[in-house]
Amino acid sequence: MEVRSIVLGPDEPYELRLTGRGARGYVWTWQVTGDADVVTVAEAPVDPAAPEAAPPPGAAVERAYVVRGRTPGGGRARIRFAQVRPPYPDEAPYDEFVLDVEVVAVTGAA
Repeated sequence: MEVRSIVLGPDEPYELRLTGRGARGYVWTWQVTGDADVVTVAEAPVDPAAPEAAPPPGAAVERAYVVRGRTPGGGRARIRFAQVRPPYPDEAPYDEFVLDVEVVAVTGAA
């Protein structure tokens, strides 16, 4: 499991790319802990014209997720991404990734 730390300003985006295994039934899920309201997480849209939009059958596909700082007050959140197969909720994740995010407070707005 990889752990990465980043610092974001309010409304600043960070793109995270994770290798998907959708052909094998795995999807990435995420859970936000800590100051959960200081960040948003969303899967980035796939460009249909991009070469990775139509990979060969069974190929691993990279997925992109956008993490964005939300609040001008700052805070810290931990996002745990887990690659799981939804039909098997008791099965251990195939892979995990943890992103520690610090959103810095805005000081002295002009």
